Amino acid sequence: MLAAILTLLTDFGLRDHYVGVMKGVILARAPHVRIVDLCHEVAPHDIHGAALLLAASYRSFPLSTVHVVVVDPGVGSARRPRAVEAPAGRFVGPDKGVFGYVLDEQPAARCVELRERRFWLPEVSQTFHGRDVFAPVAAALAVGLPLDALGPPVADPLRLASPAVEVLPDGGRRGVAIYVDRFGNLVTNIRPADLAPGPLLVEVGGQTISGLSPHYAVAAPLIALVGSLGRLEIAVPQGSAATTLGIGVGAPVAVRRKEG
Repeated sequence: MLAAILTLLTDFGLRDHYVGVMKGVILARAPHVRIVDLCHEVAPHDIHGAALLLAASYRSFPLSTVHVVVVDPGVGSARRPRAVEAPAGRFVGPDKGVFGYVLDEQPAARCVELRERRFWLPEVSQTFHGRDVFAPVAAALAVGLPLDALGPPVADPLRLASPAVEVLPDGGRRGVAIYVDRFGNLVTNIRPADLAPGPLLVEVGGQTISGLSPHYAVAAPLIALVGSLGRLEIAVPQGSAATTLGIGVGAPVAVRRKEG
């Protein structure tokens, strides 16, 4: 299966040379591949954020796409490099949980450990596996290398220890903010299926929001809505909810039925 597209998702930012060098390695081995910069502004070491962005994005691409994720605290340590093949795409990166949501959504996925060093660069730095391991392996997949050639199968890829949505005694739900986007919107782990039908109250940061808004363009100081990530979000129209409320990842958010 050939890949015309390869995506990159990292916490490298664009100040340094890291992203450009990874692209150079990929293009040297797969010159016809189209590289899409999915995001390079993941907060440093934010595995949960990277996993969430990947899960929100991969289904928008052709099924043959190779997705490379390099958010890798502990690079050079005993953590195992991985490649995953699923009906909806192929994925390359560290076994740090970055593929957790994808694995939950793709039960037919197969995972291998990257042990075949002939597909890596000849010299491997202990601190830049994005360049020396993940980029050349992704390029090899993009030009048709079968997954099984990369190493042995893995039955226990690392899963995310995602916080569960708690059921409250009054039938409401309590979740937490799991991501703050560039606009300061607080993305929670509460999904539409967790929300009871009818009028709702959302409690967050000492504030109570009445009902859900259909979009961000609402004349209100603080709103709640289901955003494009498929989760309940807290937002300040034309502002930052994280800054306004003084909270971030891990902040509790409760949703209750509005009585009367």
